Amino acid sequence: MTDSRPAVLCLSGHDPGGGAGIQADIETVLSLGGHGLTLITAHTVQDSANVARIRAADLALLREQAAAVLADVKVGAIKIGLLGEPAQIAFINELIERTGVPVVLDPVLRAGGGTELACAALLEEMKRELLPRVDVLTPNALEARRLAGTQDLDAAGAALLALGARNVLITGGDEPGEAVVNRWHRDSGTPRTFSWPRLPGPFHGAGCTLAAAIATLLARGLPVGEALADAQAYVHATLQRAFAPGRGRRIPGRAP
Repeated sequence: MTDSRPAVLCLSGHDPGGGAGIQADIETVLSLGGHGLTLITAHTVQDSANVARIRAADLALLREQAAAVLADVKVGAIKIGLLGEPAQIAFINELIERTGVPVVLDPVLRAGGGTELACAALLEEMKRELLPRVDVLTPNALEARRLAGTQDLDAAGAALLALGARNVLITGGDEPGEAVVNRWHRDSGTPRTFSWPRLPGPFHGAGCTLAAAIATLLARGLPVGEALADAQAYVHATLQRAFAPGRGRRIPGRAP
């Protein structure tokens, strides 16, 4: 017998503190009615304040793990987070071609505490080889500006669409203002904005939570617009329940 819960293949780093990365993916997917399949792309040394070091997972092992899982389980969507090295992108593209399911990319380029997490080679490979295969790209404002090479967020959204991403949701949690404004860029029409009351932060793992939520809702069959709106509402609720397990940033309360 098979279960009706859609499976979401999550490729993310491991955060030992449980705030972001693969644990955030698992908790989010489960709470939204899905089942998480996990490939850990990188191991990290980090706490709730910052990342000290990352080490890419063994690529041969990732290939074996993926082969075993995909031979056994039908995947409904793919969520991509922190990548350990540029060589992982070719492997991920193979998974995308094999599964043919919606792909959500959270382009993790820098830790909330300031540590750089993506080298220049990884950034360029992501732009050239991965973005054209992505259904929803979810950069924060800093990541959008860095990927697009412009400070204007509307221009950045248009540039990321031109690089091949089908939908771009630029989040504004780290931008100034009383409200958090997220911008959905798509080929048709002007960008749509979503405005949310700003909650006391800062937070660790909100971006992972958002991308995993969108992937789960797409796997459940929701249209992109509904998935984006519902995922943002879910994330806002998790931030209202946020808690501080350590001395750094608060993490979303993903368990209802």
